[in-house]
Amino acid sequence: MKYFLLILVSVCCVFHQCQSQTKSSNPKDTTKMNKENNSVYSRTDTSKVKISNEEWQKVLPEDVYYIARQKGTERPWTSKYENFKEIGTYYCAACGNPLFKSDTKFESGCGWPSFYEPISKTSIIYKEDKSHGMVRTEVECGRCEAHLGHVFDDGPPPTGLRYCINGVILDFEKAKEAEKKYKEEDKK
Repeated sequence: MKYFLLILVSVCCVFHQCQSQTKSSNPKDTTKMNKENNSVYSRTDTSKVKISNEEWQKVLPEDVYYIARQKGTERPWTSKYENFKEIGTYYCAACGNPLFKSDTKFESGCGWPSFYEPISKTSIIYKEDKSHGMVRTEVECGRCEAHLGHVFDDGPPPTGLRYCINGVILDFEKAKEAEKKYKEEDKK
């Protein structure tokens, strides 16, 4: 029965995802956009971000705004991070909040990047989502409340959770690059 329900929910999710489309057919370079135009983007600041959707629309690329602020969903199997194997940290593309380490990423086959555990208890906010005739748990960024995706209880050990995340809302930094930046800052 559990597997039947899992299959049914998966089919419903895929059907819904196929109906959803991002607003931008030519995604912009999110990292560059955030560093140049987004004054709240920081990978070290932990203060809560509270700005209007109008302000978000000014600083975020269309595809990121659609997912983060309008609770959109990217099409399955279109994320550059779905089969991504680099070692490092995934951040919120809207505000820079650290979300997941690469060693918690796994191949779920659902069409979106999947993780079994967030970096910390405060990096994610959980909300009930009763949209589309289903009851799910939505996950949002703990710093800026951007919509990230959903969490399900069909993941691998040790948590048994599957955080199904829109790749558009993720930024990534390789572990070696972060270590290099840390060492450079330490020398100053």
